[in-house]
Amino acid sequence: MLFNSLQFAVFFVVVYSLYLVLDHRWQNRMLLAASYVFYAAWDWRFLSLIVISTLLDYFCGIEIHRSPAAGRRRLYLFFSVFGNLGILGFFKYFNFFSSSLQILLKHFGLSADPRLLHIVLPVGISFYTFQTMSYTIDVYKREIEPTKRFFDFALFVAFFPQLVAGPIERAKHLLPQVLNKRVLSLEKFYEGGYLIYWGLFQKIFVADNLARIVDPVFAAGPPYSGLPVVIALYAFAFQIYCDFAGYSNIARGLGRCLGFDIMVNFNLPYFAVNPRDFWQRWHISLSTWLRDYLYIPLGGNRRGVFRTQGNLILTMLLGGLWHGAAWTFILWGAYQGILLIAHRWGELFFKRWHCPPGPVISKIYFAGKVFVFFHLMCLGWLIFRARSAGQIGEMLRAVIFNFDLRSLGANLGGLFSFIFFVWLLILVQWWQFWKKDLMVVYRANILVKAVFYVLTFYLMSLWGVAGAKQFIYFQF
Repeated sequence: MLFNSLQFAVFFVVVYSLYLVLDHRWQNRMLLAASYVFYAAWDWRFLSLIVISTLLDYFCGIEIHRSPAAGRRRLYLFFSVFGNLGILGFFKYFNFFSSSLQILLKHFGLSADPRLLHIVLPVGISFYTFQTMSYTIDVYKREIEPTKRFFDFALFVAFFPQLVAGPIERAKHLLPQVLNKRVLSLEKFYEGGYLIYWGLFQKIFVADNLARIVDPVFAAGPPYSGLPVVIALYAFAFQIYCDFAGYSNIARGLGRCLGFDIMVNFNLPYFAVNPRDFWQRWHISLSTWLRDYLYIPLGGNRRGVFRTQGNLILTMLLGGLWHGAAWTFILWGAYQGILLIAHRWGELFFKRWHCPPGPVISKIYFAGKVFVFFHLMCLGWLIFRARSAGQIGEMLRAVIFNFDLRSLGANLGGLFSFIFFVWLLILVQWWQFWKKDLMVVYRANILVKAVFYVLTFYLMSLWGVAGAKQFIYFQF
């Protein structure tokens, strides 16, 4: 059941209508049932995985909190982490590691016939696995107390607005909102409606149209021409952003309508000036999860320069692997780790340099940093989007050695299409950045809002991609 489908619109109207007339306890029961129906619409068989994760972490959380002995507490934490990662690893990475082992053995002259699983990847498994696992870790660290209200805990795990593609919520933030009575208001409903609307615009007008520019280029084989590859890279940078941020905005909007506060997952990432800044703006729920549950436990930056670099590389490698079972994602994670390390060394080298004086020069200096880093991220998106390491090499070769501006005439259609589908997004993003307010359009005067809604509705009506297209991050 896709957010951008008529089926979901009917589903949410029914859920919201019931929600308005029920008390808190039955609101939660109804939301849990609705969340299970929402997930079962993909494949009811995989609903059992959510139930298993819920049961596992519910009982482990209680036993960790109850047990006075440190060894017993660690044992139940191990059961939780091993159980969750075992389920995730089996369904998501079994085939990847089996086929990789076969290739490795061939290099040594050995033959193997690995057994592969012929099943689809359960939707959202990477998201809800990390969410429920963080609960028991926080209980173990005594940052939260476990709840004994099983059905409310089950709703925290399966809450349908952010179930299949995040944000990855923490129990300390979302669980109290489940346990306590929520306050509804027209203001929250209007805010939620705006977030849903803007998210749908990002998805069906920007992301799905840009996919028509990106997909043919990456589906084709070599030789490649540099200019179409560059246009496709720019298009993919905005496609993946609008696809994922669009989902997150819809999730936040749905939660807002229901009285929940779901965390911001994207905060103008293409205004980042360095990799650290980028990961404080992009997929914030994942980057903070990796920081708190992997990077810091590994030692963070507390054990010397070289240990810090190793921790950064390992964290980003596993972050890349989280995105998908393919070597391209591991390469992408390594690239992000290298960027973070290079930035740390650059800070040490240029620590005596300061921004040039004067407001005009400083703005030009800032724009230059944004421009350079955006292109570094586009190189990363090439690694992320490519079908293989070989395709990465062929496309890079085309950009460097086969970039011919004389082919501009043959590629004007793709270039103009790219500009047409992103210009309004960029204008809104610039306004949000200038005002330091992601809700600046919502808070604008009535005339500005009227122009915004009329224009976006017109664009979606005429050029929005018909039919519900799956969100990119569903496959992660």
